[in-house]
Amino acid sequence: MTSPVWHPYAHLATQPTAPKVVGGAGPRFTLEGGEQLLDATCSWWCMIHGYAHPRLVTAIKEQADTLCHVMLGGLIHDPAERLARELVRVTPPGLNHVFFSDSGSVGMEVAMKMAVQYHRLMGKPDKARMLSLMKAYHGDTAGCMAVCDPEEGMHSLFSGYLPRHHFAPAPTATFDAEYDAVASDLAALRAILEQHHDEIAALLMEPLLQAAGGLNMTSPHYLRGARELCDEFDVLLVFDEVATGFGRTGRLFAADHAQVTPDIMVLSKGLTGGYLGHAATLATDRVHDAFIGDTPQHAFMHGPTFMGNPLACRVALESLAVFEEEDYLEKITDLSRVLREELLVDQGLLAHPQVRDVRVLGATAAIEVEDSVSLRGVAEHARAHGVWLRPFGRWLYTMPAYITPEADMRLIASTMKKWFLR
Repeated sequence: MTSPVWHPYAHLATQPTAPKVVGGAGPRFTLEGGEQLLDATCSWWCMIHGYAHPRLVTAIKEQADTLCHVMLGGLIHDPAERLARELVRVTPPGLNHVFFSDSGSVGMEVAMKMAVQYHRLMGKPDKARMLSLMKAYHGDTAGCMAVCDPEEGMHSLFSGYLPRHHFAPAPTATFDAEYDAVASDLAALRAILEQHHDEIAALLMEPLLQAAGGLNMTSPHYLRGARELCDEFDVLLVFDEVATGFGRTGRLFAADHAQVTPDIMVLSKGLTGGYLGHAATLATDRVHDAFIGDTPQHAFMHGPTFMGNPLACRVALESLAVFEEEDYLEKITDLSRVLREELLVDQGLLAHPQVRDVRVLGATAAIEVEDSVSLRGVAEHARAHGVWLRPFGRWLYTMPAYITPEADMRLIASTMKKWFLR
């Protein structure tokens, strides 16, 4: 019988039957029938501890015995309060206020609404548009779709439905670029701000790693320059660290590479180690304190039902504890070393006529090809080698769980290479 489940991002006429997952442990999940696959994408980049981590599973069970859910409207509970304090502790200095929600997309919607309302409360109601970057991806809800790349992004067919915002060119200088190489990127950003700053509430940015928009990897100098420009033009700086947060770029947060504090930061995915959906939108005192007042406009009118869910908060606390106690940043350094050795040292990949670029940042590696047709069949190829790879568009990539052993990391990288060098 055909499954009633409607799968995401799927062409219904041609999609193959989805393998059924029945369990998992460590970096692998198990399919019906016993086949095990090494997950090279850690389930859309969130299962940073792998599957069935005993401490995370225990945390959920223990919390379930106490309190599974209660509304955060007018109430508070210990896991939410503790998690908020921990996030303030570990994020860049000054992000002292935490608004919870239930997914990365909603967390970004919160950030955008927060930015618009901030400027209204500051007496600048015309600052109600966003400035985003080309190659950006910020989520699939309506507000988020409107600030994704309008040309190459996956939401272009909804252009007639979405509000219009401003876009600056995607930065071109690579992660290791010197400051001078970033000058033209910042000049392009300045040009947009000079022309439209009077209607721009916030600049939205995936710092250092534009994930689903093409795994574009950019320079910390760009973050510093963007911070200065936002201050100059009275525009809030919003970092979307849904994908980059919790170690993906090699630091706990991508902002840490540049020692920059945004006005607003959004976290999700690795926040709970992937075990439950949750998100946090953090704000500085400057933003938060603008909402202190006695008029109806001072209340922030947003309240997801499952914001601050006790189960999600409790497992997030355990996830962060494991991350710090087991020195995950060192694990990520080792993963990055292996990816560089396997994919960058050997120049054979770049010599392939279909390969446009190969890049590595932290625990992320991407092979960009000239034409997505050249990746047809790569998932089946990987599965034959015991690896789960799911390319998108022109990008074959890996974002593995941080607990992936070196031998398994080399298996993932070699499987990616073999597709081109077979």
